[in-house]
Amino acid sequence: MANNTDTIESFRALALQVTCHAVNQARDRQEVGLLMQKTITRLAQQIAASIAFIGFDCRLIVLPEYFLTGFPMGESMEAWANKACLEMDGAEYEALGKIAQKYQIFLAGNAYELDPNFPGLYFQTCFVIDPSGTVVLRYRRLNSMFAPTPHDVWDKYLDCYGLEGVFPVAKTAIGNLAALASEEILYPEVARCLAMRGAEIFLHSTSEVYSKNLSVKDAAKITRAVENMAYVVSANTGGLSNSSIPSGSVDGGSKIIDHRGIVLAETGAGESMAAFAEIDLVGLRRDRHRPGLNNLLSRQRWELYAQSYNQSKFYPPNTMLNPAVDRKHFIQTQEQTIKRLSELGII
Repeated sequence: MANNTDTIESFRALALQVTCHAVNQARDRQEVGLLMQKTITRLAQQIAASIAFIGFDCRLIVLPEYFLTGFPMGESMEAWANKACLEMDGAEYEALGKIAQKYQIFLAGNAYELDPNFPGLYFQTCFVIDPSGTVVLRYRRLNSMFAPTPHDVWDKYLDCYGLEGVFPVAKTAIGNLAALASEEILYPEVARCLAMRGAEIFLHSTSEVYSKNLSVKDAAKITRAVENMAYVVSANTGGLSNSSIPSGSVDGGSKIIDHRGIVLAETGAGESMAAFAEIDLVGLRRDRHRPGLNNLLSRQRWELYAQSYNQSKFYPPNTMLNPAVDRKHFIQTQEQTIKRLSELGII
């Protein structure tokens, strides 16, 4: 857990809703690099203008899922790794770090990333950059339908990073920060494991369908906030351009939810900085220290559930120790899991 004890008790956070400019049509890594730099330059301008409007106590900005590249559309894993994935110490992180440094903010986002410990693979990574320009949190998405995860190379990943590296929490001046990627808001165990490690603010980079009706993911955002007594700052894309998918399919609804499940701010469709709100760390910590019915976090009895989890085997680990697999691997593994669970009478 990264540690910075000079606490800022109250500040504003922004879920910055911006258009994702996909890079699928780019020819090579050089062209992708130029497109990502254009995105970062545009973001720098939008961040500067947003802070000027919101106020200089805006200390946390969360960006949407895969905001630099979009997602693979038919590319093999090798092709996507070579074309669209960031190096852990790459130029893109350096450029984003300069933005965080210039405006003295914590900047959170999500990108596809290479790891030299796992050649031939990439991970979808949520990151947090602090006001010094340093990456202080790096969380790899654990549940993905069509991309490698740490669970797919589980034993080696634990050897490299340990369990704290699987569920990282950064203790910073603006609270204990943790990240959730996109649909992982639907997986309560991920948020729980982060809350067990002290998470107070969940940074949720997503790219999802927006509806005026209560969506499954929006219901989950409120639930994750209440059951873990934590803030959720959820930044959605403001549309997806340069893609064969209709641009408005993933557009709108970025929001901030407090630890009581109250939606403090929400925006509609399109690029927007309207989803900003105050984060009251003193109030959150006061409620976490108050005995009573509503202090759900302190009332958890983990031992009740541990044995059931330990003896249950659903989606298997370590299925990508040999990275030379194609994308059919994911659906085939899921089909095998469904068949096995059906034969056991579980589903």
